[in-house]
Amino acid sequence: MSVLSGASILVTGGCGSLGLAFVRHVLTHVDPGRVVIYSRDEFKHAETRSVLGEDRRVRFVQGDIRDRRRLTQAMAGVDHVVHAAALKRVDTAEYAPTEYVKTNIDGSRNVIEAAVENRVRSVVGVSTDKASSPVNLYGATKLVADKLFTSTGATLAGESGTRFSVVRYGNFSGSRGSVVPLFRRLAAAGESLPVTDKRMTRFWMSIEHAVTFLVDSFELMAGGELFVPRIPSVRIMDLVEAIAPGAATHEVGPRPGERLHEEMISSDDSHRAFRLGDRYLVTSATRGAGRAPAPGWCPVPREFAYRSDSNDDWLSVGELKAMLERSEG
Repeated sequence: MSVLSGASILVTGGCGSLGLAFVRHVLTHVDPGRVVIYSRDEFKHAETRSVLGEDRRVRFVQGDIRDRRRLTQAMAGVDHVVHAAALKRVDTAEYAPTEYVKTNIDGSRNVIEAAVENRVRSVVGVSTDKASSPVNLYGATKLVADKLFTSTGATLAGESGTRFSVVRYGNFSGSRGSVVPLFRRLAAAGESLPVTDKRMTRFWMSIEHAVTFLVDSFELMAGGELFVPRIPSVRIMDLVEAIAPGAATHEVGPRPGERLHEEMISSDDSHRAFRLGDRYLVTSATRGAGRAPAPGWCPVPREFAYRSDSNDDWLSVGELKAMLERSEG
């Protein structure tokens, strides 16, 4: 039985792609006692209600993670929290940095403080590959949020009883920010598809995998860890071929803050990284290096870096097609 079974769970950003997928999964497979969907967008609340239907276990709370008092009220009686709310547009962040700081950094701090005050049992923050060796403002704000969670999880959890950890993802099919719908629309209109750079690579996973990885992390966490899934990479031109075979493309160059390849674990963190089966774990910088978090976790080689261009696992065009069909089915 999952630690989430029968529990009260709050999901910040619960109307987003991953948040909603997580809510649907736990309602179907875990049977929580209550799920609180915390989001500021009333239109998305209405959309989400129509998707979930009437379920006595679901509660909707309108609020912003920038509002610590509202968060504290919403977390009353909550056992576990998924923190998925964030501003996520790489290019927009470069033009509105203070807004991203307020939401991604200050908002994450509010989540931590509200959880500690309410003695929430465990909190898992959702991160991004752009937080590893960040080159853009969005990634930098998410790195700070990651550090807030892992440092708090490693050093303060004993005082409050609340555990904090982070899961870090690459791209996943079925998300609202995916390039897939854009490519489909342009291909249907017979237009050329804009490609940043034909050499570009990205990490790729299904949203179902992202959700089960998140659920499993609640089972594995002790506090202060960063969990990273072992997932395949994709070449952008293979993605184009899977979406629109034979479509014309043109290079447009990188958007502000965009990079050619992504990274989920940097070589500078290799001395704190361990592998167990289909996942990696990076211990908090405050925990100390070289000590396995639990039996079974094996240290990775020194100078190891988990990058999308040097990955040892790649999705073929056929595998990409099948994954996209499942996510759109």
